[in-house]
Amino acid sequence: MVDFPSGSATRFRLVISYDGTDFHGWAAQRDLRTVEGELTRVLGHLTGHAVELTCAGRTDAGVHARGQVAHFDSTSAGELSVARINRALPTDVRVVEISPVADEFDARFAALWRRYSYTVSDDPRGPDPMQRRYQLDLPVELDIDAMNHAAADLIGEHDFTSFCKLKEHGTTIRAIEELGWEACVDATSGLRVAVMNVKADAFCHSMVRSLAGALIPVGQGRRAISYPREALEKRSRDAGVTVLPPHPLVLEEVGYPPEAEWKDRQRRTRVVRSPSS
Repeated sequence: MVDFPSGSATRFRLVISYDGTDFHGWAAQRDLRTVEGELTRVLGHLTGHAVELTCAGRTDAGVHARGQVAHFDSTSAGELSVARINRALPTDVRVVEISPVADEFDARFAALWRRYSYTVSDDPRGPDPMQRRYQLDLPVELDIDAMNHAAADLIGEHDFTSFCKLKEHGTTIRAIEELGWEACVDATSGLRVAVMNVKADAFCHSMVRSLAGALIPVGQGRRAISYPREALEKRSRDAGVTVLPPHPLVLEEVGYPPEAEWKDRQRRTRVVRSPSS
């Protein structure tokens, strides 16, 4: 725990981008390379004291981010700049923004929503070699309409036990605001990709990769459109939903309410939800 005299520290907000390929996830782990580990090492060196980071969502090993958000408290970070931090960081992680914020800001508990994407190369020719590290290779075109029809049943607040790894003292109740697939053709390569975008107030462990794992078989014609809904209703990991690989998954952005609502949002988020809440 970093202990500052009362009133001496300022809270700072970071927006961070990283290629998760060579990281063992976000969270610091002994003897393993992680995003948090690299950032706290550099920030600690530049500020002259140990730094504790709180992030919007702890991404798993191999997962990427364009808009991860974190905060930390410091007595000297006002001297920092994006350029200075990035010169000291390895090239697969970058700070996009740094700014002072009020103490009521909390990167995790003040967040309204997170948005992730999951990208599939469903072109019979295979993925673009320049993008293969960030796409799931399934060389048969997916039925986008069928997947979006199935996805509609998962929107709203539900118990996503069938799609999550439950943590002790946690909950699998989540509210999905948006969930859908779109197909597009890359202007450079001419190859088709299918992209899932999902926006929710929060996600439990492995949830996004499991959502993709339930919907893709529908797009392949291997499962009925009703399958994701039926899996949801089972409320059990025994529903057989596949957790897909992490490399096509990207944390795209995190949304927050206006500053005046940060404290209230924290209070609401810290309440553990139940099916009746």
